[in-house]
Amino acid sequence: MSKVSLTKISEMLGMSKSTVSKALNNYADVSPSTRKKVQDLADELNYKPNIFAQNLRSQKSKIIGLLIPEIVHYFFSTIISGVAETAEKYGYSLIVAQTKDDYKSEIKQLELLLDKNVDGILLSLADNTIQFNHVKDVINQGVPFVLYDRISKLIDCNKVVIDDVKAAEMATQHLIDTGCKKIAIIRNQLKSQGTIDRHKGFKKALLENGMVYDKSIDFEGQDFSFNAGKIAGNEICERHKDVDGIFAVTDLMAIGALEALKEHNVAVPDQVSVIGFSNWFLTQITTPHLSTVDQPGFEIGQTAFELLYQEIQNNKNNIKEPSKTVVIPTTVISRESTK
Repeated sequence: MSKVSLTKISEMLGMSKSTVSKALNNYADVSPSTRKKVQDLADELNYKPNIFAQNLRSQKSKIIGLLIPEIVHYFFSTIISGVAETAEKYGYSLIVAQTKDDYKSEIKQLELLLDKNVDGILLSLADNTIQFNHVKDVINQGVPFVLYDRISKLIDCNKVVIDDVKAAEMATQHLIDTGCKKIAIIRNQLKSQGTIDRHKGFKKALLENGMVYDKSIDFEGQDFSFNAGKIAGNEICERHKDVDGIFAVTDLMAIGALEALKEHNVAVPDQVSVIGFSNWFLTQITTPHLSTVDQPGFEIGQTAFELLYQEIQNNKNNIKEPSKTVVIPTTVISRESTK
């Protein structure tokens, strides 16, 4: 059965295509009786509008691009869900591209999205992105653009973030409040704004509680991985047996540290308390269950799309608004890995 077209409906009703189109879109200059005739026949014939043709006429693709560092990552999977569900409500489709947390790949994927003529782009910066001309070039072209999660203060655009300084401070304060006196931090290199801010929050909590920051128990991994956390955990067990608290800037790092503590027969939390960051689903099935900071990815995704959609509408109506940063609240979730 061939697809029903506007032309077929117009021929069957003896009306112009323009009148049929207006009736289907509820234009006020079409009488209610005409609108009903057209819409009843469209329903009877199971008419579906040609979205591609509509978008071509409006010069809009109704597609947005979502760039993420890693697809196989619980936090970013919740971001995808938040963006996709919200985009669908607004009639938008989604192209998801992975940068593999790499600066050069990020540049390439941005170019590919531009070639697809997307209406706007959402980006979380790769961990090793420290130059931003590729992003600024896209923004200067007038493409609606929102940074989320991993952002740079050097880029003028709309952003959706959590307060990483405050969140890390809360996590460290939780360890202090539960009796920890010597707290180590496990992190990746101080390149991305998120890691820099979590490091600041950790040190701030120590200072505000009259505790000394000890560089020897500030462990820097090459990435955010389980292995990086385990390497640091092993070093803590072997060389820093007075450590009684660990704050890891990601849950995977914290889980790696938990594994090291288990292998060295260190009791958690009786001897060492551990807290992570993000609230991955894995945190609820570790032994013991991992305390963490809840990083609400779904809400971040929702908010990022809504900001982008507003920017798309502003462009359409030639409205220019100053860039804004939306901060999503976080909470500490206390589980069995802390006292």
